[in-house]
Amino acid sequence: MKIIFKIFLAAIFSLGLSIQSFAAECIAPANPGGGWDFTCRAITKIMHDIGAVDSPIQVTNMAGGGGGLAYTHVVNERNSDDNLIVAASSATATRLAQNKYSGMTSDQVRFLGAIGADPGVIVVGKDSPYQNLNELLDAVIADPSKVAFAGGSAAGGFDHLKVLMALGRKGFKDIRKVKYIGVDGDADAIAQTVGGFTAAMTGDISGVVGFIKSGDVRVLASFTDERIPGFESIPTAKEQGIDVVAVNWRGLYTPKGASEASYKKWTEALRKVGDSPEWDKTMKERGLAPFNKVGGNFQSYVDQVIGEVRALSKEIGVIQ
Repeated sequence: MKIIFKIFLAAIFSLGLSIQSFAAECIAPANPGGGWDFTCRAITKIMHDIGAVDSPIQVTNMAGGGGGLAYTHVVNERNSDDNLIVAASSATATRLAQNKYSGMTSDQVRFLGAIGADPGVIVVGKDSPYQNLNELLDAVIADPSKVAFAGGSAAGGFDHLKVLMALGRKGFKDIRKVKYIGVDGDADAIAQTVGGFTAAMTGDISGVVGFIKSGDVRVLASFTDERIPGFESIPTAKEQGIDVVAVNWRGLYTPKGASEASYKKWTEALRKVGDSPEWDKTMKERGLAPFNKVGGNFQSYVDQVIGEVRALSKEIGVIQ
């Protein structure tokens, strides 16, 4: 009897391992509570709630190397896993462009899509002489030494690069002369601008909503395709002739060697989440704007951004 019981337990244990190994999983390349963790948990919950997937998706936190640990794990150990998705954002693309993932490259995974974003913005103090984005950029072009920007990322980070992209659209080439002060987050960056230490702040709208509502700042432009819901008075950079879309998108990638059928399955599931009222409610609660690029058009977008970030990073000396 004892032998039979042990065999029974071993069979159950084996079955459990088998089920676990084939269960769908979303890796959040950070500790619980951050943006990547939110992406995995919110998207996968809605996927299951709306019936886009058959069973709940396990979320695994794998912090390290700014997403590099998870990226390397996927490429080297999970390359053909049909049941794996991984949270990603603009930071993922920027770090790949700047070779921050120890030789890993963007073509070693497949980007599934993004269905929401924290919009990038350019903000000035309420008493700033600059009334629109072109006036600010023209002032930089006229004399870069007199116009400084503050941002919540280090020099060469995405906040810095947004400004360089915008100036590049106006034909400005001497980007090393652009004055940028990198501080610890949007709150510190906006304090620099409100305090008059910099001419403008470059960041994401979620970090400046309170200052907008208090009237301490004016937003000259959002780097979005369309005006931000709830902030329709803010013109886009595109409307002002500056064709830049720079947002902190929330999305997913999948292993490069996974099957085409699984890629199609995941893109369709992600598209369904993006179209759902549940996701619309979640975006409003988190201050995200619509940013629906799923499948091939998203992969093309990521490739283009990585190429531009790499070129700008070389020009300013962040990478060789």
